[in-house]
Amino acid sequence: MSAMNATASGVLNRSQKAAAVMLTVGSERASKVMEHLTEDEVEQLTVEIATLGDIPASQLESILDEFQTEARAHEQLVSGGEQHARELMRRIHGDEADDMVDRMLATTHATPFHFVRLHEPAEVLQHLRDEHPQTIALVLAHLPARLGAHLMSGLESAVQVQVAERLATLERADPAVVSRVEEALRDRLGEVRRRSDRRDGVQELADLLNQSERSTERAILAEIEAKDPALAEKVRALMFVFEDLVSLDDRSLQEVLRQVEPARLAVAFKGIAAELRDALERNLSERARTTVAEEMDLMGSVRVSEVEEAQSEIVRTVHELEKEGLITMNRGAKEEFVA
Repeated sequence: MSAMNATASGVLNRSQKAAAVMLTVGSERASKVMEHLTEDEVEQLTVEIATLGDIPASQLESILDEFQTEARAHEQLVSGGEQHARELMRRIHGDEADDMVDRMLATTHATPFHFVRLHEPAEVLQHLRDEHPQTIALVLAHLPARLGAHLMSGLESAVQVQVAERLATLERADPAVVSRVEEALRDRLGEVRRRSDRRDGVQELADLLNQSERSTERAILAEIEAKDPALAEKVRALMFVFEDLVSLDDRSLQEVLRQVEPARLAVAFKGIAAELRDALERNLSERARTTVAEEMDLMGSVRVSEVEEAQSEIVRTVHELEKEGLITMNRGAKEEFVA
C-alpha cells in the first residue's frame, strides 16, 4: 500500500483520520458518505482532505484497522448496549478500549457534554481553566471518570480543591442551566480549528467533488472560498465540470457524447448557455442531434435538480473514459479554452 498525504507531525486527530479513510475508499464512495453528513461536517472533512500531509502506509493500515474495529464496536453498542461494546473493545485494544467507546458514545448525543469526548483533553482544558469552579464541576460530573480525572489533573492545585468540593456537594442541576453551559462550551471548542497552509490533498478533494452532486459541489466550494479563496481556486483548477466539456478536443467530446443516451443529453442540455449547447451539438451525429432536439421539445419543463443530475452523469462518464485511456482531458489549463 503506498503512502498518501498527511501532517508533518504524523499524529492525526479524528477529523484527519476520517479524511484518510475517505481518500482510501475513493471519491465515488466518499461522495455517497458525505450525503449523510451535516453541512459543518462536510465542510470540516473537505478542508482536512485538502490539507492532509504524507501518511506512511503502516500508519494508514493502522487507521483502517481502527476504523473497522470501531465500526464493529458501534454495532455492538447499538444492538447489545455499552457493556457489550466495552467488552469487545477490551479484547482487541486492552487499555485503549474505554477511551474508544467513550468517543463512540459521544457521537450518540445521549448525555450532556457528549461532544467534549471528541476533543483532545489539552484543548478542553484551555477553555475550562477560565471557567468558575462550579461550572468546571458541572462539566466533569457529566464526563466519564477517566476523562474527568485527566482534566482535573490539568487544573491548578487551588482550583482542583475548589472543583472537588463542588463536585462532592453537587446536586441535580437545572436542565436549563446545563443546556446553557453546554452550548457555551460547544461554541468555544468549535472555534478551535487546525490551521495549515499545505495543499497536498487538493487533487483528492477535486476528485471527490467531481463525483458529488452539482449542488453539493457548489455549496462546498462556496464555503471553502469564503474561508480560503486561494484554496478554492486551486481546487477549481483541478476540477472538471459540465461547462468544461468545451475544453475537450472534438474526438474526445464525440466519444463522450456517444456514451450518453439522447434522452439524458436532452435533460442535460436544458437551460445551458447557447454557446455551450452549440459546441456540444456540433459534435453529435445528425441523427443524434435530431433525436435530442425532439426529446427536448417533448419533455417540457424539467426540475433544476434533474438537469444537474444528468450533467453530473456526463461528467462521470468523462472521468471513466479518461481512466480507460479513451479520451484526454486538459487539466489545469481551462482558461485557455473558449466555447
